[in-house]
Amino acid sequence: MNLQAMQNVLDWGYDKAVNGVPGVDSAIELANDYLNEEGSLSEQVDSLIRWQNTRCATSGFITNLGGLVTLPLAIPTNISSTIYIQLRMIAAIAYMGGYDLKNDKVKTLAFLCLCGNEATKIVKDLAIQIGTDFATQFIRSVSIKTINQVNKSIGMKLITNVSEKSVASFSKCIPLIGGVIGGTIDGIACNTVGNVAKRTFIKQ
Repeated sequence: MNLQAMQNVLDWGYDKAVNGVPGVDSAIELANDYLNEEGSLSEQVDSLIRWQNTRCATSGFITNLGGLVTLPLAIPTNISSTIYIQLRMIAAIAYMGGYDLKNDKVKTLAFLCLCGNEATKIVKDLAIQIGTDFATQFIRSVSIKTINQVNKSIGMKLITNVSEKSVASFSKCIPLIGGVIGGTIDGIACNTVGNVAKRTFIKQ
């Protein structure tokens, strides 16, 4: 997978997450469901993350058990479905935090959250200041040129993550074991991504 292919699947995943697909709630609809629950905003976000962890793990399990089905973007289903589920979760959290999902900088922040704990390193490597209200500062002060650099760094990091995941899931040639490993990896990654999104978009 090259950088352009990864950017294509990120753009595809974010578009589907925000605008919705037939039979699946959009990020905004998902967010509103949890905003209607009892509890504080922090508790509502935690509830969303827990449920999406299950979705990611299930998605990984099903697609690793099944045959290799590809999208028009030539991205394997287990990768594209996980990215879509995680981006929908991130976008929902951003919406719950009061951010405009149509803003390109919010979109880049969503992509950044996909990198999990590596997001901080990407930001620091590009000499972007990290403050107590990082998302707001990022949207207000980061230039379009820097946004492009961030997107490139995110793409390269995610390509590396996909390669590492493929190595970790090498035993998928044994179908059941492959499904369990794939689902576990996706579930753990989704939890990390969700918590990074919460720290990014939800004011403490």
